[in-house]
Amino acid sequence: MVEKYHYIIYNSYMIYTIRKYGDPILRKKTEPVTEFDNDLKAVFADMLETMYASNGTGLAASQIGLSKHMLVLDASTEEQTIIFTLANAQVVEHSKEKTEFEEGCLSFPGITEKISRPSSIKVRANDQDGRELLIEASGFLAIVLQHEIDHLNGVVFIDRMTPIRKMLHSKELKELKNECKKSLK
Repeated sequence: MVEKYHYIIYNSYMIYTIRKYGDPILRKKTEPVTEFDNDLKAVFADMLETMYASNGTGLAASQIGLSKHMLVLDASTEEQTIIFTLANAQVVEHSKEKTEFEEGCLSFPGITEKISRPSSIKVRANDQDGRELLIEASGFLAIVLQHEIDHLNGVVFIDRMTPIRKMLHSKELKELKNECKKSLK
């Protein structure tokens, strides 16, 4: 049975409702993907459509209520198209050097904050056909990958904020949590 707020049909894609802060699934570690079939490809396509419909740069499966280790992202620039659909992504190496970047999150609408993360990383993952990939990323791509992989491990971007910055957003966070509680009833 599909939850009442789970998705809408847009053309032939499903546009899922983004789960907001306070939804317990955002704090759960996702399950590995073990079957790479047409159903998985359809979910990846729906995730991309949901991300684009929400004006996002990345989306983790947990953000749409699926406890699967899947993420999509589009870190394209004017010079280069960078779109990934990844399963079982893990950071296997990261630089000691850090980069601070103003991040936002579809699960935390209206909240942005500077977050410090490793400047460059290596990520091992599977593509949608199950092939193993090793992605070397720096700059914006590294930031987006880390943000989405955090989601898959039950970590949200406010966990990366300094305590004082998180405290400054406490009113907004409380409102989001209360809205979520109402929608889950």
